[in-house]
Amino acid sequence: MTVHGGQEMSANRRKHEPAFKAKVALAALRGDATIADLAARFSVTPNQIYAWKRALVEAAPKVFRDHLGRGDELGERKLAELYEQVGRLMVERDFLLRKSAL
Repeated sequence: MTVHGGQEMSANRRKHEPAFKAKVALAALRGDATIADLAARFSVTPNQIYAWKRALVEAAPKVFRDHLGRGDELGERKLAELYEQVGRLMVERDFLLRKSAL
């Protein structure tokens, strides 16, 4: 342990789960309580809350962009597969039509 400002500091840092960080950041965004109140309630520093809140706000557009992007990519892939299948069926139909005409 290290002595800093006359107080002993723990060598271990607390690690918070992402779900906990999101819960605290959402509570800060709601604004129902002050940052100081939230810090006391969740036993974290106000600076951590500000950082988590900022990270949540900055990451929010990416959540929606990625969601739409994946859907578009899947849609395009599915569409390409369907065009390929239609092409195969047309070739097969043409072959069968020529075969039946003989």
